[in-house]
Amino acid sequence: MTSPTRPGSIGPLFWIFLKLGLTSFGGPTAHIAYYREAFVVKRDWLSEQALADLLAVAQLLPGPTSSQISISIGAMRAGPVGAVAAWLAFSLPSAVLMVAFAFGLGAFEDPAASGWLAGLKLAALAVVANALLGMARTLAPDRARATIAAVAMALVVVVSGFAGQAAAIAVGAVVGVVLYRDRATADAGLPMALVSRTFGIGCLALFAILIVALPIAVRVWDVPALGLIDGLFRTGALVFGGGHVVLPLLETVVVPPGFLDRETFVAGYGAAQALPGPLFTVSAFIGAAAAPGLAGIGLAIACLVAIFLPGFLLVLAVLPFWAGLRDRPSVHGALTGVNAAVVGLLAAALYDPVWTSAIGSPIDVALALAAFVALNRWRVPSWVVVAVLAAVGAALAY
Repeated sequence: MTSPTRPGSIGPLFWIFLKLGLTSFGGPTAHIAYYREAFVVKRDWLSEQALADLLAVAQLLPGPTSSQISISIGAMRAGPVGAVAAWLAFSLPSAVLMVAFAFGLGAFEDPAASGWLAGLKLAALAVVANALLGMARTLAPDRARATIAAVAMALVVVVSGFAGQAAAIAVGAVVGVVLYRDRATADAGLPMALVSRTFGIGCLALFAILIVALPIAVRVWDVPALGLIDGLFRTGALVFGGGHVVLPLLETVVVPPGFLDRETFVAGYGAAQALPGPLFTVSAFIGAAAAPGLAGIGLAIACLVAIFLPGFLLVLAVLPFWAGLRDRPSVHGALTGVNAAVVGLLAAALYDPVWTSAIGSPIDVALALAAFVALNRWRVPSWVVVAVLAAVGAALAY
């Protein structure tokens, strides 16, 4: 594995994540698959184990999972500035499009009904299946770990939401400690993040201050926009896993206080699902739609920062301590089991929502299979598969 770059190597990092922000359709699960191709397969920045470690850390912290992984990779390559650059580049394309949608693109056809969206879902299915196969070979190569993965998948399918994910990770950790705590590891896991422990403690302190100070500020100053920012910050601090889990909390924050009516909120949420990048950028739509003109742009930026900031601060608080913790025998054993459980989580997500939302006819199965073969055997770049299937989906719709 290559060593982290020196602080200041921001340009290449920003450009890589900007390309991912433009092409990573399919939601958080698909994002992990795109990260694997970009950073494990193509660039050797991470090992399979390290990517699984990042996913495990992000699953255990509140906030948007795929964005927290991008923040972590940025921190490991170029410190706190790299973390900001990675998050900004990955989020910027969809955030800009969401602001544009709020200012008038809602007059066009509903994105969820378009043929190209159906094609993008099929591409996401192929990308996730290809990533699942590669991760399973590395992280669940023996009978015990394959069994952990299968049990984790069953738990997530039977027990929906965060409870099922937490139970799967817990089972993987316990079994891993029992079976693997005394086994040597061939991979050191995550490279050291270029973030000091002092900085990490500062991030945790800032999180604690904001979670207490923002509600007080809302009571002291009668500014509606401040209430919206506080609500989005609390949402980012409470949602585990991100993605569609954020919908009920967001609706509670936005609709009853009157920032948006329910129809406008649902339209923005539907548009966010048709775009690449993190679903949390729907916050930019909320801010832009809640205020007119330039004030809407300013509020969109504030809302975007507010919902991502809790997860950003927490992941930077944990990373400086993680490398030291994972080398302890019991922690290493737990992570070995958790990494196998992550394979099960990805397999469950491949079924629902990826498969269930993408496959509606035999021709969908044929297209997804062709895309999988193109990725797995012909090594066609994922962005090419995404573009081709989007075009095919649009053509079939006509």
